[in-house]
Amino acid sequence: MSKKMWTPANIVTCARVVLVPVWLFLAQLLGRSVATAAAEGGVSIGAFAVFLSYVVISLTDKLDGYLARSRNEVTVFGKFLDPIADKLAVVVALFVLLEWHMVSPWVLLVIVAREFLVSGLRMVVASEGTVIAASNLGKWKTATTMVAICGLLFLTVIPPGAIQEGLGFLFSALMWVAVALTAWSGIDYFIKSWTVIAKGE
Repeated sequence: MSKKMWTPANIVTCARVVLVPVWLFLAQLLGRSVATAAAEGGVSIGAFAVFLSYVVISLTDKLDGYLARSRNEVTVFGKFLDPIADKLAVVVALFVLLEWHMVSPWVLLVIVAREFLVSGLRMVVASEGTVIAASNLGKWKTATTMVAICGLLFLTVIPPGAIQEGLGFLFSALMWVAVALTAWSGIDYFIKSWTVIAKGE
């Protein structure tokens, strides 16, 4: 593998990919203690570990982008792996939150369906030799989703009460904003791809 591929940004991206299954293992291992603490009205150290580790994973998304741009080391490998790392981090966390009954199945459906749709469109468009520039909608979608996930995980750290209920409403609303952005960005990509898709019709 070329040394040029192992830039600091790509190393951070690879670390994020590795950290996602580690985080999932941690969440499954500590999930019972999180549920028990919530039922008893207490605070779980395990919940804090799950929350904090996901925050670290989320921050690496910004770090690798900053490193790549600031060092002028944007690579094809990074362009390939970074969105995959983002999708892994989001989808795996949503499955955990779904298992913990903290998000609706519709949230997962819209987000996963959008990724299938856009991935398929990208393959079709690329096969026709056309490149469609990514819009800022995708970046906002990812950022909003990760903030909402971090917020929902934070709810498992604080004890039940008015503050938790208020934050729960806030982060649940933010998650639905993320769902709206997800759907919007998918529709936007479909519209931009339409001229390629409609060829020969």
